[in-house]
Amino acid sequence: MADALLRVEGVSKRFGGLLALDRASFSVASGRITALIGPNGAGKTTLFSIVSGFLHPDGGQIFYDNRTITGEPPHKLARLGIVRTFQCVQSFAGLTVRENIAIGSHLARPSRRDALAAATEVAHSIGLGTQLEQPAADLTVAGRKRLELARALATGPRLLLLDEVLAGLNPSEIRDMVPVIRDIAARGVTILMTEHVMPAVMSLADHVFVLAEGRIIVQGQPHEVIADPRVIEAYLGRGAARRLTAGAGHG
Repeated sequence: MADALLRVEGVSKRFGGLLALDRASFSVASGRITALIGPNGAGKTTLFSIVSGFLHPDGGQIFYDNRTITGEPPHKLARLGIVRTFQCVQSFAGLTVRENIAIGSHLARPSRRDALAAATEVAHSIGLGTQLEQPAADLTVAGRKRLELARALATGPRLLLLDEVLAGLNPSEIRDMVPVIRDIAARGVTILMTEHVMPAVMSLADHVFVLAEGRIIVQGQPHEVIADPRVIEAYLGRGAARRLTAGAGHG
C-alpha cells in the first residue's frame, strides 16, 4: 500500500510451545481508521504489543513512515508519534483528570503550565471538559475510557492504537464514543483499532483485517469482511459458515 503509514511484514511470536503469531502481515493507510478484529486468542493483543514496542517479535519486520521500527521501545515510538491505549485502564487515581492528561502532554511540553493547558484543550475535545478538577478515581467506566484516550491524545500522536476502547461500555456509551473516535480521525490522526463491538467496527473502520490463529485470514471493507465465510468460521467454529448458508437458502 503506497500510502501506508504502518506496515507489518511477516511478524511471528512464540511463547514457549504456543505460536501466538504466524507470519502476520498487514498495513495501515495514512489518515484512515483500520480495524484489526478476530476471536479471543487470535493474537490481537500480542500483535498490538509488538507494534507498540512492549513485546519484541521473533521474526518479521515493522515499518513506520518508511523506516524500520522493529524492536524499538515504547518511549522511542511515542516520540515518533506511535501511542496506544490499554483495555484495562489504569489512571493515577490520586490526581485530577487534568493532571492525568497532562502526563501525556509532558512528552512534548516540558513546562507544567504548557502541559496543563494542552491537557485542558484535549479534555474539552473528548467530552471531559466539565470534569477537569475531578479526581480520576471518581470517574465512571466510560469516563475512565475517555481519560485513557485523552492521555494518549495529549502526546500528539500520528498513529493511535486503540485496544478495545469500547469494552465495558453500555450501548448508549458506545454510541457516544463513536463520534469521538471519528472526530479524532478527522483531525488527521491515523487510527488502528482492535475491537469486539462489531456495529462500531462497521461504523468506524475504512478497512478491516481479520486475525485468526496468529494469521491474517481476510481483509477488506467492513461489510465484505463480516459476511466472509472464513470470518464466520473463525468466530463461530468449523462448519458454521456452511450451516448459516444452508439456513439462509431455506429461508
